[in-house]
Amino acid sequence: MIRSFRTLICLSAMWALAVTASAEISASRHHPMNPPTERDDVASISLGRAKVPLYGPWKFQIGDSPLDPVTGKPLWAEPGFDDSQWETVNLRHKPGTPPSIVGSPNSVPGWTVRGHPGYAGYAWYRIHVGLIEPPETRVALAGPPAVDDGYQLFANGALIGSFGDFSGKTPTVGVAKPMFFSIPQDSLPQVGISGTPATSLVLAFRMWMDPTTLVGSSDAGGFHTAPVLGSEDAVWDVYKLDWLARVLSTGSNAAFAVGFVALALLLFSLRLVDRSDSVYLWIGSVFLLRAVVEALHSAVSWIDLNGITWTWMTDVLNSLIYAGWLMVWWVWFGRPRPAWLRFAVFGLAALNLIATLYAGPTSVISAPTSVTAAFYVADVISRLLLFSTLIWIVVQGIRRQGVEGWLVLPAVILFGVGLWAPELVSLNVPFFWYPYGVGFTMWQVIDVALVVTLTLLLLRRLLRSLERQRLMALDVKQAQEVQQVVLPESRLVLPGLVIESEYRPAREVGGDFFQIIPNGADGSLLIVAGDVTGKGLKAGMLVALLVGAIRTAAEVCTDPDLILRTLNKRLLGRSQAQATCLALTIAKDGEVVLANAGHVPPYRNKEAIAMEGALPLGMVDGAEPSVMRFQLVEGDTLVLISDGVVEATDANKRLFGFERVAKLLETAGTAAEIASAAQEFGQEDDVSVIYMTRTARL
Repeated sequence: MIRSFRTLICLSAMWALAVTASAEISASRHHPMNPPTERDDVASISLGRAKVPLYGPWKFQIGDSPLDPVTGKPLWAEPGFDDSQWETVNLRHKPGTPPSIVGSPNSVPGWTVRGHPGYAGYAWYRIHVGLIEPPETRVALAGPPAVDDGYQLFANGALIGSFGDFSGKTPTVGVAKPMFFSIPQDSLPQVGISGTPATSLVLAFRMWMDPTTLVGSSDAGGFHTAPVLGSEDAVWDVYKLDWLARVLSTGSNAAFAVGFVALALLLFSLRLVDRSDSVYLWIGSVFLLRAVVEALHSAVSWIDLNGITWTWMTDVLNSLIYAGWLMVWWVWFGRPRPAWLRFAVFGLAALNLIATLYAGPTSVISAPTSVTAAFYVADVISRLLLFSTLIWIVVQGIRRQGVEGWLVLPAVILFGVGLWAPELVSLNVPFFWYPYGVGFTMWQVIDVALVVTLTLLLLRRLLRSLERQRLMALDVKQAQEVQQVVLPESRLVLPGLVIESEYRPAREVGGDFFQIIPNGADGSLLIVAGDVTGKGLKAGMLVALLVGAIRTAAEVCTDPDLILRTLNKRLLGRSQAQATCLALTIAKDGEVVLANAGHVPPYRNKEAIAMEGALPLGMVDGAEPSVMRFQLVEGDTLVLISDGVVEATDANKRLFGFERVAKLLETAGTAAEIASAAQEFGQEDDVSVIYMTRTARL
């Protein structure tokens, strides 16, 4: 049984070899060396479910085809046109030679190095193909994924499709992309040679290259890779693989775009940690612009975005990025003089943009040669000035901060390398790398190095900033402790008076102040209460100044009018140093002398005391406070409040107001109750309350 099985296997193998040999003999009859027509330059291809790259022989001619006067179709697309006198071009990559397009290992140079240097415009490629395929096979073609710049495809004179828009006077195209063209059966006439059915096919490509392509490439023009012809299924697989390679080669742009957005958001969040340092906003903005550039590079490789449109958009963004980096380091080093430097930076960026649009490596505006040359000089000068300005800023930073400036220098050098990337490319310095099919540019490598350098610098800067904030918080805490020390006791019992006070600052350090100073010589009592402009540490320092002045003045005189005049002189000449204030003395017999300089009038027996208005302290030299006298008898109350009570605001933006204060005083019997009511309503400012009750003299 086993021996019979082995015999069957041997017979099957011999039959397979015989069939293969027969197929090879049949194929040799129609080999490209023996085409089924009388032409010597016809490529014959036997198709099953297969595909074949059309390396050649291609016929090539620069210029554009005349039109048929009858049909209006290009004569050079017709299958019967005699192209035997045209140039012959082969698209097969020669082993051992570098590829024309980095990332496309089998790419070949364009027509500019095939005898037509400096030529841009229309050109035609034609190829004669003899197909041998079963009648049911549908034929398709995968357009070349690397081509300069756009094309129309004709099959036996019929327009099959195009890459780019050829409807206008001048075609508009974007970055070359994989294309799939299905060739209709009716454009494949059948011919018979020696009784063998065959299909005669003439493919013609009407090619267009924009003049701006010559600027950025030394071997531009036409095909860089060969189209692929075959059955629809097989060619569709090629088309999908071409797109997979495109996505892989440009995927780094999308990844960098996402990464830059994440870095920008991180830097914007650092601004919340340290609001005093705007450098985080500048760096975040630059990274956000870089994200848009990378996203545009990625999008233009995947979608049909007009090449001129995305080019000028990236030019605008790159000029803003140049200016942004200069502003980053200008802010980093404390905005060195002159102050107009920032305006000069954006002026240079604008000059660079205009020059790039006219004469840069991606120029999009056509101009005469003399104009282009002038703008090229302007482009070079603008970049030189930008880089020189950046070096000057760093030098100033080194003078100011020493080590900090030297640490920035590597990042600045990397930026300078990227600034001269077009010139480096023209000197054949590698600008593109495709490890394992993934594309990277020199700009991206520079960006990675910049991010690493900036991460270290920002970490150092953030730590120093946090240390400064810690010291500032310590200063604020100490100021708060000092302020608490100078405040009187919350409850004070004197002969004939019971005094309660409550102080609740809106921040750690408040701007309200009051002093209660008994006079042991005559048994009177001096009370001074006020509110300085502003909040926080600055207001606290002003409070300390006024409290010291009150204590000093009280040693000499307790007259409320004179005390307010003294405080007014202390505040004059100090920038934005104003305060509302009132001072009163209560004699041991209950007589009250009250002087007011813009402060909220006191409430006597739950009713506001009517007083003439007066200017706050620190506004006008010689300003006179309003003064009045009245008597406190046993059982009378006198309440002093700051405007923080009246100006308390709830969630609906409603003020506490004087009416609520009057109603509150009808029920509230302590300073704490009044302060708590205002605080719960919605505290916006410092709240201070002094509640006095006249009692029997002991």
